[in-house]
Amino acid sequence: MKIIYSIIIASLLYIPVQAQSWITRNGKISFNSKTPMEDIKAVNSQVFAAIDASKKTIAFTLLQKNFLFEKQLMQDHFNENYVESDKYPKAQFAGTITGNIGTTPGTYKVQIDGKLTLHGVTQPVSIPAELELQQGKLIGKSAFKIKPSDYNIKIPSLVKDKIASEIPVQVSAEFLPAK
Repeated sequence: MKIIYSIIIASLLYIPVQAQSWITRNGKISFNSKTPMEDIKAVNSQVFAAIDASKKTIAFTLLQKNFLFEKQLMQDHFNENYVESDKYPKAQFAGTITGNIGTTPGTYKVQIDGKLTLHGVTQPVSIPAELELQQGKLIGKSAFKIKPSDYNIKIPSLVKDKIASEIPVQVSAEFLPAK
């Protein structure tokens, strides 16, 4: 009888991914512009994201003002001078997933191709990612680089040595089944 209960509980913990939608409201996106002059780090832990496993689509959206910096002055400059968050309050990504999302617990390497909109400019991006299915959750992780110049983000010559020309971005999100 214990074996039957164990099987039932295990099957409830591993919810199949096929034809399922996943959602999070507390995904995390961070970046680190590192130069010999200065390190500029920021994190946004209020990222909304959704995955439709049956269509193999993914979307992220965030408010620029939710990026937190080590120094308030950096945060002010980021919002006022670079991403102009009053004019362009959101950054968004929508794309498709190539590769097996998986229906059993495990880690799956995938490729995500889509369009990233930042500072009012939309660019195609191709991002390697990892999706891990475990105990009724889907955990996504990715790392890629963006160039501020690709998104018409102007860096004044006075501070151009303090901001990297390519900025590493890290993404992590713990998705739960959408209800």
